[in-house]
Amino acid sequence: MDALIILSVILFWFMIILTVRHSSVYIKEKRQLLEHVSEIAYTDAFEKKKKQLNRRVVLFQKMTKYADEFADLGQRINFFSENQDVAVLLKKSGNKYQLTVARFQGMKIFLLIVGFFAGAMSFMIGLPFSQYAIIIFPIIGYFIPIITVRNQAKKRQEALRLDLPDFLDTISTSLHAGVSLDQALKEVIRFFDGPLREEFSRFNYEVDLGVPRETAYRNLLDRNDNQEFQGLIKALIQGQKLGVPIATTFKIQAEALRQIREEQIKELAAKASPKVTLVTTFVVAPVSILIIAGLMLLNLIYGENSIFTLF
Repeated sequence: MDALIILSVILFWFMIILTVRHSSVYIKEKRQLLEHVSEIAYTDAFEKKKKQLNRRVVLFQKMTKYADEFADLGQRINFFSENQDVAVLLKKSGNKYQLTVARFQGMKIFLLIVGFFAGAMSFMIGLPFSQYAIIIFPIIGYFIPIITVRNQAKKRQEALRLDLPDFLDTISTSLHAGVSLDQALKEVIRFFDGPLREEFSRFNYEVDLGVPRETAYRNLLDRNDNQEFQGLIKALIQGQKLGVPIATTFKIQAEALRQIREEQIKELAAKASPKVTLVTTFVVAPVSILIIAGLMLLNLIYGENSIFTLF
């Protein structure tokens, strides 16, 4: 009877995982189809993504409203998540779920409690290794928000770096054509998606509200720690103070970024060579030797010139 219960639980969780997988595939294909239709219909695909993201944000906020109850406790239990560090990470990640520092800290404790009850439930059911789940699940729940925000910040900064050279070339061309910087930014960012569009849209909005240009530049530096992006903004600040032509600054920065990207690719290729050699030496070569030795041994035993025919 116990074996039947365990088998039923395993089958239940297997079906849940299968359902989640197929649901994610369906959502991904649906998103791709919507993007394709929006391209054909000549509509702004970015607006559709924005609306879809807002629905996700509303759903997430409904799910995480219980985290506010644990906000005070989370701010006191702040291992690997100091309030200042969390605030910086939320800025760098784009904070697409509109989390405050207090809600983030509460979410951490809320998931810890959920993980504890999940581990206790698995222990009562008698799942394999359930005695460790009571400790492991709460730890996983505690670190899920921290790891998620860190990964989002890293991906966002990487996406920002990849789009910079093309963006700078386009801006430089517009400036050489006689367009002002503000107008060039407003026109060019319409053709870019992701964090680059978000950051410069916010920059334009701040400038339109009367924020000094240098202060808006400083805000860009505070929200992003990508070295290439920070180098561009610092160059713009220096160019504004010293009177250097902005079009020249954009062109030089674009060429420098492409050169840096080329050097990074060469560095990654150089690092990959020892790894390939290591795999070849300790995996491919021994397996090949074992296969050849096995074939020779089988030939000696069962082949036409078998050792048994000598007797």
